[in-house]
Amino acid sequence: MAEYEKHLYMIVFPINALVASQLKAREFAEHYTIGSAKHYKGKVIFAEIDINFRNPYFDIDHYLSLTVPHPDGKPKKTKFISSYAVLEHMDLKALKNLYLVTANGKSLELAAKPYTAINEPGLVRIYQEVTPLTNLVASTLDQRSFGKYITTETRSKGAPKICFTQYDFNVAEFLEQNKNREMMYSPIPENNPARLYDYLLELKADPVKKTKTISLSSTLVEASFSLIKHGFWFAAPNELLFYPLPSHDELENKYYDWWRFVR
Repeated sequence: MAEYEKHLYMIVFPINALVASQLKAREFAEHYTIGSAKHYKGKVIFAEIDINFRNPYFDIDHYLSLTVPHPDGKPKKTKFISSYAVLEHMDLKALKNLYLVTANGKSLELAAKPYTAINEPGLVRIYQEVTPLTNLVASTLDQRSFGKYITTETRSKGAPKICFTQYDFNVAEFLEQNKNREMMYSPIPENNPARLYDYLLELKADPVKKTKTISLSSTLVEASFSLIKHGFWFAAPNELLFYPLPSHDELENKYYDWWRFVR
């Protein structure tokens, strides 16, 4: 019988789960999106996890022992280890590369890099929380401060760890274009443009307010990966892990086989 290497994957979107598999990352991406009727139909985000990672919350060794080939010799494609509170019990140092998967199974592999950007203070940004929270949030906090705020400074709107992204959204341009308009337009799907307009004005008018929740449900189901600005962040109280997207030129030229399916 064929020998297959075992892998650990943390699904980040559309659910948060820890999964064992004998599939390589790109094969896992295809299986989870187009290879099985039991699994999700749509975009997927997941990270490979160091196979040596252990936490008492997860019975990893038990489920890895069950991750064996089928009687016909085919690899075990998925063995779910946990589908609840996964990121909260994950060591961010165990995260390897992150994969953005289109609905037709094409995957873009991202490597973590130090986040060295110098950010303009007070600029209003639009963040989409990915997991375990799913809020769409406008905030005057930059990415470092937002991650710190969610994981240490607010209990009512926070979580011990979080994955989030930022949308490429020009607040000043949005407010100017929709001024005095009856029918407003927002490039972000699944939200009310008029409510977004009012909330942004409210946030800009109150220098004390740090965040304004626009929506409680995730817009990532309908939003294109092309709406993502910069990349993805994983934050813990004293950690920030950043997965940058390639430049637009790189997406157009080097990663076109993936990029052409995301718009």
